[in-house]
Amino acid sequence: MSVAIAPLVASDYAEWLPLARAYKAFYETVLYDEEYTRTWQRLMAGDAVSGLGARVDGRLVGIVHAVYHASAWAEQVCYLQDLFVDPAVRGRGVARALIEAVAANARRVGAARLYWTTQQHNATARTLYDKLASFNGFIRYDYPV
Repeated sequence: MSVAIAPLVASDYAEWLPLARAYKAFYETVLYDEEYTRTWQRLMAGDAVSGLGARVDGRLVGIVHAVYHASAWAEQVCYLQDLFVDPAVRGRGVARALIEAVAANARRVGAARLYWTTQQHNATARTLYDKLASFNGFIRYDYPV
């Protein structure tokens, strides 16, 4: 199976939307249609938020969103915010290819670090993540604002 990774473009919206919805459903997050539209517009603007897609046989089967931002300790770091692969093609290298593409972009722009989070129970993803990166022991908390 050959996986092609490329930046998301406007014509990808119809294929991106079900993947984005499935990603949010996995994490039990409900969004309004307008929030998906707004996120897509931000991805297309391509400033601090970017998106890549993975295609197999011309079909979009995976997405990743990355956020580049400053840190107190570095000019720029990269947060891999969202990663989702169609369950029909999981286990075939799509997620790895998307992560490696984000890492290549992060290196290209001089980011000091690439990091991401996942839920503790996401054992399937963590199996891959443990092969690619180091778990640093941090636990994330969210404070409502």
